[in-house]
Amino acid sequence: MRLREVGIRHFRNLAAQELEIPSAGLALIGENAQGKSNFLEAVYYLETFRSFRGAPDEQLVGVGQEAFRVSGRLGGAEGEHRVTAAYQPRGRRKKVTVDGAEAERMGDAIGSLAAVIFSPADVALVSGGPAERRRYLDIVLSLNVPGYVRALQQYRHVLAQRNAALREAVRVGTTKAVESRVRPWDDGLVRSGARLVVERRSWIEGRCALFRSLYEVVAEDGHGAAIRYAPGLALEGALGEEDVVAAFRAALAGSAERELRVGSTVVGPHRDDLEVTLEGRAGRLEARAFGSSGQRRTAALGLRLLEARTIRERRGRAPLVLVDDVFAELDEGRSERVLELLEREETGQVIVTAPKASDVRLGRDALPRWRIAAGRIRA
Repeated sequence: MRLREVGIRHFRNLAAQELEIPSAGLALIGENAQGKSNFLEAVYYLETFRSFRGAPDEQLVGVGQEAFRVSGRLGGAEGEHRVTAAYQPRGRRKKVTVDGAEAERMGDAIGSLAAVIFSPADVALVSGGPAERRRYLDIVLSLNVPGYVRALQQYRHVLAQRNAALREAVRVGTTKAVESRVRPWDDGLVRSGARLVVERRSWIEGRCALFRSLYEVVAEDGHGAAIRYAPGLALEGALGEEDVVAAFRAALAGSAERELRVGSTVVGPHRDDLEVTLEGRAGRLEARAFGSSGQRRTAALGLRLLEARTIRERRGRAPLVLVDDVFAELDEGRSERVLELLEREETGQVIVTAPKASDVRLGRDALPRWRIAAGRIRA
């Protein structure tokens, strides 16, 4: 199944237009601030119904407009499939339809495009804090693991309620308040949280060797790299989901006094991290603190390649690859090796952006060159 058509209306600076997407994809050429990244953002919005750049929906609406709308038509041997997303700031109304029917839950509609996006901002996956990496894990797993997004939504809801109860218990200052207000939330927290822990740990541990291999192929700098799950609670001996539930309950009991001091839940998957380390003569070093710019970007590319591989494995589809001028931030050698990797990977369509046609070095020279200026795209 491939993306056949994209419709855009009042999305950032992009002109209202209907575009037929070539079967192999395309290269979108234009100077800075013309809308290249906005176009990829609009396409990827149909995958997750959120901005890959972390912008709130209000900022995606064109200046002076009342709402935006993005639509996509996919087609293949399985038939046709349509997905549409629209957002109106007044009333904060977001509407998503799949094949003409409005989705009751956003989580039931995500993942229609099977897309992965490579962006210069991806370096934050390595150089940023744990929240960046948790967000990465949550997106990958929400899109590819059935039931994960619902567990995540439930966990976030219960965590917010439990933290509010903790703050109230701190205000009241009695043990009775803790038992009556906080403890009723514990079961929902540990049950939904255990599912997140199990899925995150399984995904990371199953891809450690692949990440190491991808990094070494691109870097060629004499260093290795590794990823490791760093849970936000002690898991010694916790193998299955029920073991994690028990470990989580024990961690909550052990942190009760600290919780009352700070007024929030201090253990759990909301404190998880995906550690990225470099390995060389100096031993194992945290990439965030000790990696060079090139090493951090290479590690971030490795994470995105893991995401693309996961799409193929879990959804049985070649991913739609969106590349946002990512090679401008890499030296020539690393760029060439990344390009070779992308050529070898079983990807589907490719949409790549660049300031000049000569900057498009992807081996698929057959990619049509489209142009963009002031938000208008021309084939």
